[in-house]
Amino acid sequence: MGRFIADNARWLAGGFLLTLFSSFGQTFFISLSNPGIREAYGLTHGEFGGLYMLATLGSAFTLPFLGRVIDRYRTTTVAAGTIAMLAVATVAMGLSASLPFLVLSLYLLRLFGQGMMTQTALTATGRWFAANRGRAVSLVTLGQQAGEASFPFLFVLVAGAIGWRQSWFTGTAALLFVALPAVWLLLRRDRIPLNDPVAKVRTVARDWTLSEVLRDPNFYLISAGVLAPPFVATTIFFHQVYLTELRGWPLTLFAAGFAVMSVANVTFTLFSGWLIDRLSAARVLPMFLLPLAAASLIAAFVTAPWAIFAFMALMGVSNGFSSTLSGAMWPELYGTKHLGAIRSVVVATMVFASAAGPGLTGYLIDAGVDYDLQLAAMSVYALVAAAGMWVVSRRIAGK
Repeated sequence: MGRFIADNARWLAGGFLLTLFSSFGQTFFISLSNPGIREAYGLTHGEFGGLYMLATLGSAFTLPFLGRVIDRYRTTTVAAGTIAMLAVATVAMGLSASLPFLVLSLYLLRLFGQGMMTQTALTATGRWFAANRGRAVSLVTLGQQAGEASFPFLFVLVAGAIGWRQSWFTGTAALLFVALPAVWLLLRRDRIPLNDPVAKVRTVARDWTLSEVLRDPNFYLISAGVLAPPFVATTIFFHQVYLTELRGWPLTLFAAGFAVMSVANVTFTLFSGWLIDRLSAARVLPMFLLPLAAASLIAAFVTAPWAIFAFMALMGVSNGFSSTLSGAMWPELYGTKHLGAIRSVVVATMVFASAAGPGLTGYLIDAGVDYDLQLAAMSVYALVAAAGMWVVSRRIAGK
């Protein structure tokens, strides 16, 4: 592993930075401004969840059209443009003074943060690596885990000193003066996957077109399982303040749980990368949703403070597998020529799931539906999806 990292440091580091700075558009980071936003605009949990869902759905509908630019332009050009637009989104968030401006800010954050930053990083990595794609993807996605471990704590500190609005401007500075020049320098030269030892490269899938993929039943079955982690995790993170109020937990203790999740996430991201290179992504599919089902059950029924660290750790395990699979599975199944277009549809559905979670649960909270019951239902969904993944895995691996 050490030699692999040393030989490919520039591409791995560039992808790592893209996923790290995607944190500004991720729900776990945006939700830290939830109390300030609701107070500033007089919004209920459900109303803000609805606005967040609207903005996220808008980004999901846009991504399939925007995401395919990675198939037409150089990675460094797409990455630089994405970082610049994410910086614009952070400025807009800090300056927002009306509900339409707030929705526009959220839309830009979700589109260029959660959407295009990860889309660019994982599409490029899927193309650049063949023999060691699992390990490469696992190392690149560590950027998001690093963001989950550090950004919430830093935001709480900065927001406590200068306020939640001004804290978004520190994100702007980080994007323009750290992320943009570093990523440009690291990714200005593409890696050629044919440089990998031929003996190590698996049989390469033929290059499916997007229309062919959309006619493949397996695509929809896999997507149904892939949607579970963003739906469940986004819901819990978005309503973290509400959950801590229900349980009587300090918000700082919940924030500390992100570090535990990140440790588990990092560990199982690396492990799943090794496992995928050893077995294939298709064979790893059935196992990644089981920890998520257990995490949802603990969040629903355990009220002791230690539950934070238990369900965070289990979500970290599931997210570790999920993040690596999402980068390695699609090129393994459908090739790399049209990977940008294919992944843009996948990411759009994941963004849609992350939008539906906060919006739906926020509405149910306002309607008086027990939140513990909602969390238990998420566990059932994850278990059913895991059973479906087992069937799909056997079908694909048997080809």
